[in-house]
Amino acid sequence: MVNVIRGDVDKPVSSRRLAEYFESRTDIDGSLYLGYPIIGTSQGGYQIDALLVSRENGVVIFNIVEGTNSNINLEEVQDESFNKIQSKLFQHKSLTDRKKLMVEIGVVTFAPAWSGKPNNISDEYPVIISASSLDEYLNSQSWEHSEYFENLNSVIQAMTSIRKRKQRSYVQREDSRGAKLQRLEDSIANLDRNQSAAVIETVEGVQRIRGLAGSGKTIVLALKVAYLHAKHPDWDIAVTFNTRSLKGQFKHLINTFTIEHTSEEPDWDKVKIIHAWGSPSIEGIYYEVCKRHNIEYRDLNTAKRLADTYGQEFDKVCEEALNKITTFEQYYDAILIDEAQDFSQHFLRLCYEILKEPKRIVYAYDELQNLNKKTMESPEVIFGEDAHGKPRVQLQNIPGEPKQDIILEKCYRNSRPILSSAHALGFGIYREGGLIQMFEYAGLWRDIGYEVDEGSLEDGKFVKLHRTSNTSPKFLESHSSIEDLIIFKSFNNNREQIEWLIDQIEKNLKIDELKADDIMVIHSNPLTTRTAVGEARALLFDKGINSNLAGVTTSPDDFFNEEVITFTSINRAKGNEAAMIYVVNAHECFSGSELARKRNILFTAMTRSKAWIRVLGYGEDMKGLVEEFERVKTNDFVLEFTYPTEEELRRMNLINRDMSPKERERIAKQQKSLKELLEALDKGEIHKEDLPQDVLERLRDKLL
Repeated sequence: MVNVIRGDVDKPVSSRRLAEYFESRTDIDGSLYLGYPIIGTSQGGYQIDALLVSRENGVVIFNIVEGTNSNINLEEVQDESFNKIQSKLFQHKSLTDRKKLMVEIGVVTFAPAWSGKPNNISDEYPVIISASSLDEYLNSQSWEHSEYFENLNSVIQAMTSIRKRKQRSYVQREDSRGAKLQRLEDSIANLDRNQSAAVIETVEGVQRIRGLAGSGKTIVLALKVAYLHAKHPDWDIAVTFNTRSLKGQFKHLINTFTIEHTSEEPDWDKVKIIHAWGSPSIEGIYYEVCKRHNIEYRDLNTAKRLADTYGQEFDKVCEEALNKITTFEQYYDAILIDEAQDFSQHFLRLCYEILKEPKRIVYAYDELQNLNKKTMESPEVIFGEDAHGKPRVQLQNIPGEPKQDIILEKCYRNSRPILSSAHALGFGIYREGGLIQMFEYAGLWRDIGYEVDEGSLEDGKFVKLHRTSNTSPKFLESHSSIEDLIIFKSFNNNREQIEWLIDQIEKNLKIDELKADDIMVIHSNPLTTRTAVGEARALLFDKGINSNLAGVTTSPDDFFNEEVITFTSINRAKGNEAAMIYVVNAHECFSGSELARKRNILFTAMTRSKAWIRVLGYGEDMKGLVEEFERVKTNDFVLEFTYPTEEELRRMNLINRDMSPKERERIAKQQKSLKELLEALDKGEIHKEDLPQDVLERLRDKLL
C-alpha cells in the first residue's frame, strides 16, 4: 500500500492524477510525497515535484507537467532532479557500501494531459502520459537492496539529522542502560504515515493535530515550520507554546531541519519562536497584540486580580483583548501552536484574528497533559461564527485533499506499561475511592490507541481496554524487564527518599553508562519545588555531580545541559523527555482536594520517560499510591472500569475541581466552623435544640 502525503504543490491537477494512481496500487509498499522533499543546495532549496519511496522500486523522482505545455527542457530538469537526490543520499553512510550507493534511483516526467510523447525526447529521459506507461516503467525499475528501506525513509524525512545529536561512543558494556538506550534511539528512525501527513500536508485554513505525550507533536511542528519556511521564504511564521523551556528545543529542531532543506539557517526575521504571553522583555503573542493595537498589557499579577478562578489568568487577559479590539491588524501568514491544551479558546481566537487570509493555523494538543483541568472545545466553538451565524471553522478530512484533522495514535516515547500505568493512575481506574476523571467523549480512548477487549465504551457500561503493539511498539518495552521499567517506591521519611535518589543517580552515571542529560528529577508540587529539591542537589554536589533547577539556575528558555542533572517542577518538565525519570514527593498526588489536577501532574511526570520511571514518596499516601500501581501491574496494564454516566461525570468534576486561593481559604474556614460546631455538640456545650429548625432541615436536605 502506498501512503500518499500531499504537500504544498503548484501543479494540482497532474499531482492529483499521480496520487490517484498510487492510491489504487495495493502491491507497492511505500510513500508518495507530493511537493516534497526540498533539497538544500548552495543556491538554496530545490523542490522535487513528487517522490516515490518504496521497497519494490527504491526512489522514483517525478517531474510533473501541468497541462499540455511541452515547451520544456525535460532532459535538463530530469538531470538536475536526479543529481540533487543522488547527492543527498550519498551524504549518508547508512545508504552506501564503500563507494556504491545502495539505493536505486529513477527519474521520469509525468505529463498526463499530453496526447503523445514529443518526438525530440530520447528513451533515456522517460515521459509518462498514462497509467499503463507508468505500470510499465515501475515494473522495469526494481530494487534489490530493500534492507536499506528504513534508512532511506529516515534520510528523506530528515530524521537522520536529529538522530546525530547524541553520540554514545563511550558505551562499553552491551547490557548497560547506555547501550540499551542507544539501541532504543536507533529504533525510532522514521516518521509514521500520520506524522508525515502532519508535517507536509498544508491546509489553507485551520489544521488540528491531536496526539498522546510522546507521539512526536513537537518534532512534527518543528519539521512543518522548516518545510513551510523553505517552501515560502517570504511568509511570516510564528510557532508558540506555553512552556518557556520549549524555546531552545524548537530553535535547535527548526534550525537543523531548515539547513536540511535549504543548506542555510532560517531567516529568524521571518520565523519567530515566540512565547504565548510575553512581556516588555520577552517576545510573546499576547504582548505583541497589545503593543500593535495600543491596548493595555496585563502582566501576571494584574491578571490575577482580573481572573475569577485560579489558572485562568491568561484566559482572562486574552478575552479582554478580544473584546477591546474592533479591527485586527493581520501580520502573520501562519501560526503553529504547541501545547494547545493549556490555552482557552480566547488565545486561539486571538491567533486566528492576527492571521492573514486564508488563516493558516495549526494547533497541536494532548488533553491529558493539561495541568489546569481545561477541556479543549470543538473548532466550531473555538473560532466562532461568521457574519451569517455559520461556524468559521469546520474540520473534515476530504479524500484526495490535505488532512485538516490528524490523530497521532502511536506513542514513540512511553512503553505500553508506563503509558497504561500513567492513564490508570491519572484517571483513578483502580483507585479504592473510584474514578477521579474521565473523557467526556468515550471514543477518544480508541483515538489514542486503545482497543476494547470486553464490554463497550458507553455510559454506565463495563469496558476492558488494552494497548496494541501497533500503537505501543514492542521495542519500547522489550529492552528491560517490567520490574525495571517502572518502580514505585515508598519510604518512611524524606531523608530516606533523598538518600536513595542520590545513590541511584550516582549509579546511573558511574555504572549504567547514562549521561547527565539522560536523567530528569521532577518534583510533584510546583509551588514548593525550589526549596524541596535543595537538599538533594546539595548532596549530589558533595559527590561531584552538578545539577540545575530548570528556570531558576538556568535561563527560562533552556532546559537540558549535557553535563548537568536537571531538577524541575512539573510545569517546566512539560514538552521535555529523558531516559530516566525520577518523580519525587509523589505522595502529594494521591489524595486530597483538587485531585484531578494532582493526578494530571502525576500523569504528565510519568509520560516524560522514554525508558525508565521511578516514582518516589513517603508516608501513608505513598503506600496507597504503591498499592494502586500494583493493581495496574497485576491486571497486566489492562484498564478495566465502568464508564461513568453523565451525572457521575458532573459530580466527579465538581468534587475534584481546581480552586482559587480565595476559594480554598473560604472552604477551609467553613470546614473549621463546621468542625467546631460538631465538637461543641459532642461535648454538650450546645444542643441540637439550640440550632434553628430551618437550618437543621436545610443541612439534612443537602447532605442526604
